[in-house]
Amino acid sequence: MKRSEIAIIGGGPSGLMAAEILSRQDHSVTVYDSMPTVARKFLLAGKSGLNITHSEDYERFSGRYGASSKRLRTALDAFTPTDVRTWAADLGTETFIGSSGRVFPKAMKASPLLRAWIRRLETQGVRILTRHRWTGFDGQSLTFDTPDGRKIVHCDAALLALGGASYPRLGSDAGWVATLKDKGVDIADFRPANCGFDVDWSDPFRARFAGEALKSVTARSEAGTIPGEFVITRHGIEGSLVYAHAAQLRDRLHTQGSATLTIDLTPGRTMDRLAKDLARQDGKMSFSNRLRKGAGLEGVKSALLREIVPEVARSDASFLAERIKALPITIVRPRPIVEAISSAGGVRWTAMDGAYMLKALPGIFVAGEMIDWEAPTGGYLLTACFAVGRAAAHGIDVWLKRP
Repeated sequence: MKRSEIAIIGGGPSGLMAAEILSRQDHSVTVYDSMPTVARKFLLAGKSGLNITHSEDYERFSGRYGASSKRLRTALDAFTPTDVRTWAADLGTETFIGSSGRVFPKAMKASPLLRAWIRRLETQGVRILTRHRWTGFDGQSLTFDTPDGRKIVHCDAALLALGGASYPRLGSDAGWVATLKDKGVDIADFRPANCGFDVDWSDPFRARFAGEALKSVTARSEAGTIPGEFVITRHGIEGSLVYAHAAQLRDRLHTQGSATLTIDLTPGRTMDRLAKDLARQDGKMSFSNRLRKGAGLEGVKSALLREIVPEVARSDASFLAERIKALPITIVRPRPIVEAISSAGGVRWTAMDGAYMLKALPGIFVAGEMIDWEAPTGGYLLTACFAVGRAAAHGIDVWLKRP
């Protein structure tokens, strides 16, 4: 029998995972990528340690995708965090669980895993063509801009795994949106996810403390109360603790016009204990010494308290303790999407069938970040990209083998 020709557009985790599955089914698979090399965002994610998945209880893990958790569940059930670790081990990459529950390769980097993965794909007959930018359709065929000019590709099925709108310099520039909209595909506007936020700092505070980290704090929003740390930037706030609240802060800004992230600067002390410790300090002390001796606050924590509540130096111990335990940082706006770790928005779930095929374009499937879902940092995004790539590949295989 003639082998089916499958085009996978986008050489990120979803596209490569789909190529692995489909090439095992004796299909002829070609991966097209606009960049000089594939998986550039994957490699960037691994520069400081590739967080490949998370070790927490699977029921909790699978609920981390917000409104899309139910939609993603079938794909995740078929490729769980445990399966991710087994898959990596089969490629020669052993993993370990960090103190936060996040899972990393023992080598920490993404490049050894990617090299082994590409070798496996090539062994299975997958062709990878770089510097091929998808430009749309010519009838039932696909069109690409290449170093050798325009190319028309005929295939039996295609998977679009073109990424979202974050890190456009690495290839995910959402340039595909207009093409699919013209074909009647419903697409939600892209929004930054896992992003920092602007705050209207005073010039003196910004000049002195930009780049300083606030450690051992908790932050509270509609996402809950979460411990961690974040960084003061020239523009506002950034870091893992901020990312954990990013979706809720972003959506509240959109719907309400304002949002607040509430910080507990001393999560190890109750308010009553803190108030008593502060009240015991000599009233003749400087305010800085009262904070340092009574609350253990100095440096950027002390400065942030003064920045947010300028009158706090003249307050009594009770009011001071209240503000230390619940310091409200008013958020102005999310940082631009080009700076975000990931993005929300993309092809709506209602535009696809259960096998990830576009209803408006039979034979064209989608996977990865170009679909309208988002995930927090911690390995959730990458695991779902793997899982959805596999699920879309199975959808393609079933569709091609239909009677």
